[in-house]
Amino acid sequence: MLSFARRRYLVSWLALAGLAATWAVMLAFDWSARLGTIALAPWVALLAFDAGMIGGIAAALIAIGTWLAATEIGDAHWDNVQLVVRSAALLALGVGPAFVGRRLRAQERALRSTTVLQTALIDATLDGICLTDPHGEVLISNKPLRRIALELGLPLSGTVPERLLAVAHKVTEPERYRERMRALAVAPGEASIDEFEVAGTGRVFRGYTSPVAEGRIWALREVTADRELDRMRDAFVATVSHELRTPLTSISGFLEMMEDEEHALGEAGRQYLDVIRRATERLHALVEDLLLVAQIEAQRIELELGEVDLRELVTRAAEAVAPAAREKQIELGVVTDHPPAVLGDSKRLTQVLDNLVSNAVKFTPDGGSVTITLGADGGNARLVVADTGIGVPAEEQKQVFSRFFRASTATGRAIPGTGLGLAICHALVEQHGGSIEFRSREGQGTEVVVTLPAAA
Repeated sequence: MLSFARRRYLVSWLALAGLAATWAVMLAFDWSARLGTIALAPWVALLAFDAGMIGGIAAALIAIGTWLAATEIGDAHWDNVQLVVRSAALLALGVGPAFVGRRLRAQERALRSTTVLQTALIDATLDGICLTDPHGEVLISNKPLRRIALELGLPLSGTVPERLLAVAHKVTEPERYRERMRALAVAPGEASIDEFEVAGTGRVFRGYTSPVAEGRIWALREVTADRELDRMRDAFVATVSHELRTPLTSISGFLEMMEDEEHALGEAGRQYLDVIRRATERLHALVEDLLLVAQIEAQRIELELGEVDLRELVTRAAEAVAPAAREKQIELGVVTDHPPAVLGDSKRLTQVLDNLVSNAVKFTPDGGSVTITLGADGGNARLVVADTGIGVPAEEQKQVFSRFFRASTATGRAIPGTGLGLAICHALVEQHGGSIEFRSREGQGTEVVVTLPAAA
């Protein structure tokens, strides 16, 4: 493609050549009267468009001069009116296209500048990005994507789904990968986000794609460092939890021995013993939660399924938090309405209920209320734990089931916690084939709804 300067230079010289050739034809065949100034008009307009106003006026004057010279050499005659009219017309052609040309050149410069800035912007991102047409053919791509494509060995031609399918044998889960790529090719109107790991290298990529106005945008990000950090964190949590278990067992054993001799302790000694007991119980619960999270992440949780009466579990959970509720003057209510029995692991479902109910009491200010409602919902059992507590801001509610997440309303009030309770509940409920929903309004309260399939 010719540069801007060279294109202008070429067009101007072509126009001058055309002007000279037309004048030569007038002289050779004595056609000055037959052709007139109209034959020179296109060259004047081209010169004006390309060279600007000064060039256009100069071209008009040259055209008038050459026409007059041709008429003088030949037998053509003209009068003053013809001269004025033709001169005015050529001058208008020398001025009008000059304005148009200047405006188009300004637009071209602005477009080029914007294109350069946009290219620099998408090339500066860490993510690989490309835009395709509705058929999947690449229209635009940035440097990071081209670099990743070369590193992964993607083909240089074909649609994006075809190129991605060509490297299916290089990922750790080729069948799942092929299934996702085929699904994208069949249903191009849907957004999708997926992760895949390259076998042998440990590199992990997250791909995102979504339809746009007349095509589809694709983004590819390497998340190897994030996944490695997750693995290191999980390994650390599991190691620390196991290492803490041994001294905790010893502390608990000595506490039991001291409790047998509690009558020999003074008032201060009994208070110290009570503090040690509560701290040990809290630390033990934390270790158990950490171990459970590690087991969930490793998918090593095995459920001992049986028919479970949720009314009994709800009653026990309410009894467990009753002392804390009384201390804070919280009204604790339980409402049951013929819930069906569920097929589940009684121990794990107890953990879910204990977490939800204790959270409701913990995050409800003095004088509030906590209500546990248990009933039927079609062929499912439905559990609702509602409170009038501090709530969670709307912008944070999507993260409540994430590990170690704590809402700003809790951290701002220095309410103790680990941020593991709801993550554990979410994982255990889903493992039972159920669902859990979280609704909250800051300063007004929270409602958690658990739905579990009824036993057959």
